[in-house]
Amino acid sequence: MKSNSSKLSDYDYDLPRQLIAQYPRSKREDSRLLILHRKGSRIEHRKFFEIIEYLHAGDVLILNDTKVVPAKIVGSKKTGGRVEALLIRKIDDAVWELLLKSNRKLKTNDSLYFSDHSVEGKTVCKNKTGSWYVEFKNGNEFMEVLKNTGKMPLPPYIKRNGENQQLTIIDETRYQTVYAKNVGAIAAPTAGLHFSEELLKKITEKKITIGYITLHVGLGTFQTIKDEDFTRHTMHKEFYKVPQNTIDAIHNAMSLGKKIVATGTTACRVLETIARDGRVKEHSGWTDLFIYPPYQFKVTDSLVTNFHLQKTSLMLLVAAFAGRENILNAYKSAIDHGYRFYSYGDCMLII
Repeated sequence: MKSNSSKLSDYDYDLPRQLIAQYPRSKREDSRLLILHRKGSRIEHRKFFEIIEYLHAGDVLILNDTKVVPAKIVGSKKTGGRVEALLIRKIDDAVWELLLKSNRKLKTNDSLYFSDHSVEGKTVCKNKTGSWYVEFKNGNEFMEVLKNTGKMPLPPYIKRNGENQQLTIIDETRYQTVYAKNVGAIAAPTAGLHFSEELLKKITEKKITIGYITLHVGLGTFQTIKDEDFTRHTMHKEFYKVPQNTIDAIHNAMSLGKKIVATGTTACRVLETIARDGRVKEHSGWTDLFIYPPYQFKVTDSLVTNFHLQKTSLMLLVAAFAGRENILNAYKSAIDHGYRFYSYGDCMLII
């Protein structure tokens, strides 16, 4: 196998369906943790709370504090047909970008109704990504509908019966990091789901700096790569923000030769976005950075990451970080050891 292939099919693997995690573990930090050593390709099998053994005083642990919006709602068309809507982002007070699913093809100027016809929107235009711009008569009322009836936008591989209120309550808590703060994501930065408040306290007590960034996970997470030559793929832009104290912490750690540990592909993409010219300095903006082999990382020294779907931009990022053979071997080891995969699954630390 060549280490830097641009063929999408070279980033595939077979996963037994029973290893796709449907529920979170009872305790966040009890997830399993695969340690992958990039040099030497050594693999260790640990528990997530043992991650602290691989972090050292002066290191900076980067966490994405985005908060998931209960962005999935059900409405209807004028004909009474059901419409499922997933909020992508707010364009202005009246216009929102939505992913819409309907039994029949939607057209421009179709009326959509939510909350028993009390809130009306109209389709304005369809985007190249497949989403729609929808204009509402009252944007504030639409926000109230989201708050009152919106559901967590769980990935399609997590199966739910909408009538199970107990699971709904669990998802509202556990499909959110304990440090989630800035509302705006439509998917959780899942690598961070394993941290508990107790574990974060122990990390800070060890003199490890925690630096927060924000990247609102958007449509890019759901986008499939359609071209076998994945270098032709274009990422959907996502908003990010980095506070000055995080930038200062990164500069300080780098000057002392300490490590920058990114929690999740989202945090990694932000770090690499703001260091494109070799120096960490940007505060906020929109990123469409697509990381794939043989990308040269400028800031990220270690990566905390879940096990990702085959042939996705996330899979390509971790392959760029650790090498394709290393990643495929690590995934095979995880499968052989019965690790749980994807959003509610187990985790790996690449060092």
